[in-house]
Amino acid sequence: MQETVQIKTNHFVFDCRTEGNKQNELVILLHGFPETSYMWKRLMSYISENGFFCVAPNLRGYSKGACPKGKKHYHVDRLVEDVINISGHWGNSKFHLIGHDWGAAIGWKLVHDHQESILSWTGISVPHLQAFGKALALDSEQRKMSQYIKDFQLPFLPEMKIRKNDFRLFKKLWRNSSTDEIDDYLKVFRNPKQLTASLNYYRCNYKHLKKAANESILGNINVPTLFIWGKKDMAIGAYSVKESHQYMKNDYEFLELDSGHWLIQTNYPELGKAILAHILKNKSSN
Repeated sequence: MQETVQIKTNHFVFDCRTEGNKQNELVILLHGFPETSYMWKRLMSYISENGFFCVAPNLRGYSKGACPKGKKHYHVDRLVEDVINISGHWGNSKFHLIGHDWGAAIGWKLVHDHQESILSWTGISVPHLQAFGKALALDSEQRKMSQYIKDFQLPFLPEMKIRKNDFRLFKKLWRNSSTDEIDDYLKVFRNPKQLTASLNYYRCNYKHLKKAANESILGNINVPTLFIWGKKDMAIGAYSVKESHQYMKNDYEFLELDSGHWLIQTNYPELGKAILAHILKNKSSN
């Protein structure tokens, strides 16, 4: 049975969806933008039914009790720390990690910095941060795709545009989501403080990502990795995906789908099957 619990860390309180037997191996699922942990509900049930304990937090800014003011609080290093603190709450020294969009960006940094804690890693849509940052700076196609990130750097105006006509821009992105899913998302984004917090992910990390053109911002990945990408993704081009492969130094599987960015909604059967197989292959008991 799935339930939402509040997890207290050193400084914050996170709203976390959970499902499964707490004695089983831990699987943490990280949502992206503009979504919440609701996106994982179906996958959590599937994974937990196969012998795992799933935890999907509403990340920093998306949980009311973890929504500090100011963009400096949303650096990827701090977002990684939140996930490590959440995993520690359950007393699990090792866990499986799944992330989509910003959840994937956080995940790449986490599995690099805390490889000793990771049993398996599944990244969805957003590739290795060194590759994506390089594309953001050097690839014309990616720069065009990521124009919205530059637009988000402005204060106030992006929030106004997003709220216009009852979040019409977001609702276009959510066209494959259920009504209940959209209602859950809007509970977060209708709160002005939380909407700004979600945009602060971009405002705080944009310059850092672009440094990848001239210096290393993230190194090799030494954990078992599954990366899933839709070749029709409107936000992530092929340049960064191809660049990403070179950083994988452990077991690595790449799944390319004939689809777009919102893969959990549009390609759930393929994702569910691939992710579960990857997790089962890397159980600590194997």
